Amino acid sequence: MPIVAHNDLPTFERLRQEGVNVLPPDRALHQDIRELHIGLLNMMPDKALAATERQFFRLVGESNPIAQFYLHPFTLPELERGAEAAEHVARYYDSFADLREQGLDALIITGANVVGPDLATQPFWQPLIDVIDWAYDSVTSTLCSCLATHAVLEFRYGQRRRPRPAKTWGVFPHWLVAREHPLVHDVNTRFDVPHSRWNDVSRAQFDAAGLRVLAESDIGVHLATSPDGLRFVFFQGHPEYDTISLLKEYKREVVRYAGGFTSAYPPFVENYFVDRDQAILREYRQRLDAARAAGEPLPPFPDTLLVQRLDNTWRDTAHAVVGNWMGLVYQYTHSDRRKPFMDGVDPNDPFGLGPR
Repeated sequence: MPIVAHNDLPTFERLRQEGVNVLPPDRALHQDIRELHIGLLNMMPDKALAATERQFFRLVGESNPIAQFYLHPFTLPELERGAEAAEHVARYYDSFADLREQGLDALIITGANVVGPDLATQPFWQPLIDVIDWAYDSVTSTLCSCLATHAVLEFRYGQRRRPRPAKTWGVFPHWLVAREHPLVHDVNTRFDVPHSRWNDVSRAQFDAAGLRVLAESDIGVHLATSPDGLRFVFFQGHPEYDTISLLKEYKREVVRYAGGFTSAYPPFVENYFVDRDQAILREYRQRLDAARAAGEPLPPFPDTLLVQRLDNTWRDTAHAVVGNWMGLVYQYTHSDRRKPFMDGVDPNDPFGLGPR
């Protein structure tokens, strides 16, 4: 069912142009379909703020035909913003105080850029804890993406993320390890997920915390839940990514190298560029280094030669998992009070899966 464009956030029009079913509020009021209200705590930096909105809104809007989705983006005032992003937030975003008063059926928390290895020293740390503590008691399910997963694992389960020897950067195959869980119903037993992270919470740490691991790979856990199977859903990867997201990250690192901000030229994103594209990028680096050495203008990055060759091998699985998640939120939420878990259901084991 559709996303309801309940305000004039530009993301709604962008998604409508992409073909996502987006309804104006006057049409939504005439639909005899239950509403689900989903918060998006967007902690991404300014340049990724709107793209992250679109990515998660798209996943929700294309996920499940059972409800009308009202999406409510908000952020934390402790995150520093430039003037343009601050204006965007002030105009289109809700406040946490208002959403806490109104209630939510589900919550999505994005990743964030951090300075230094210690999450507890970040300016958003205590405000993020406040949001998650409220959500634990008041929201049926909270989906945590990447850094948000690491934050919850640290402050609620005592498992601190650890730096990896090198950045995990690419598209990696994963397999299901808990095929009976309703979150992965009808999901391929092997599927791809993009990753882009320097840190990791290991399988051993997920197990020590008593969490349910649903999918993993040679690079570690991607999908897991809290012990009850629903209250928290954890992603370490980025299934919300657009096809070009990793290309944009790669270009950003090349630009940093070209500008002298780093001496290390970025390695290829794993399992992402085909042989032809790698050849184009090797030739580009030769031209770039030659221009830098000669003090000549730098050649433009070959975006247009690369975009059409990129494959997206993860979106169908992302839709399936988020669709299952929305279905479970719909099933286990009181429609009148938006309180988690229906009467008569064991909140510690709502699906009858037994001990993990």
